[in-house]
Amino acid sequence: MSNHCSSFFVGMTGVIEAVNQEKPHYKRILLKLSGEALMGEVGYGIDPNVVRRIAQEIKDVYALSAEIALVVGGGNIFRGLAASVSGMDRASADYMGMLATVMNAVALQEALEKLNVFTRVVSAIEMREVAEPFIRRRAIRHLEKGRIVIFAAGIGQPFFTTDTAAAMRALEIQADVLMKATRVGGIYTADPRKDATATKIDELSHTRMLQDELAVMDASAVALCRENQLPILVFDMTQPGNIKRAVLGERGVGSLVKPAGA
Repeated sequence: MSNHCSSFFVGMTGVIEAVNQEKPHYKRILLKLSGEALMGEVGYGIDPNVVRRIAQEIKDVYALSAEIALVVGGGNIFRGLAASVSGMDRASADYMGMLATVMNAVALQEALEKLNVFTRVVSAIEMREVAEPFIRRRAIRHLEKGRIVIFAAGIGQPFFTTDTAAAMRALEIQADVLMKATRVGGIYTADPRKDATATKIDELSHTRMLQDELAVMDASAVALCRENQLPILVFDMTQPGNIKRAVLGERGVGSLVKPAGA
């Protein structure tokens, strides 16, 4: 074999080894996606192109052998809290919002399975023709078998946000981190879209997040994570590749909320 060919194969081996050396910083993650993330720029409903892009990014993380669970909101279709403000009964409005999350979950499942990623939709409201009922041990077993689990319908009860549902499911499956995907770079001292002086906070405690009322996530969800010492990573999912970078633990990707003193 010529020296040129030998150098080529040695170089290719190095590339393959470099790829294989990518190991997730977090082995089991719970990724919280807002319903609005699925509508892209269409203003309402589900944009298939956006769903396909998100599915591809999730597949890239799946290729790292990370165990992935998702909680998806329903705000692109129906917002229960907004409807209740307009006069609708809050419980009824929340149940309608839960059904919207199931629609989004099925859309994500379809996009992922077209990429040959085995996926299970698990619903807190029983609808066997569409999704599996939530059984904690079964959901964990799916993760252990390399399936992506999409939790839908919140926790099946009104008056709880999907943020709180994400925190609860993350704790139930013993996730290493709760990842909150947003449209901004992380947690800021103020809303960067409204305040030009807002600065990004790279690391902070759950307690500071609550005391300073940094409203990136529902306070009940943050308090639940603080009580159980579950880290929260808030990051910008509109930047291509950010989900993978976050799972790999790259510095500067988002803001990390961790227990005080950790």
